Amino acid sequence: MPSEEVLVDARGHRCPVPTLRLRRALEAAAPGARLRLLADDPLARIDVPHFAAQVGAELIEQSDEAGVLSFVIAKPSASHP
Repeated sequence: MPSEEVLVDARGHRCPVPTLRLRRALEAAAPGARLRLLADDPLARIDVPHFAAQVGAELIEQSDEAGVLSFVIAKPSASHP
């Protein structure tokens, strides 16, 4: 049974706040957890995929609906150096 997504709502905040909130949520999440980040700063389009790659997380989904960016990120199952 798939685990529920952790929602990180960073709408109304400018970068780097969405990425910082995502980092905190990833640190608190269990290995293999999925997180959904909502952001409305256009820079998140660049920052979030870069951040995910940097920490070894998988960017599963990315969408933009009415100016709200949504990213689904999976935390690595094993710790990343």
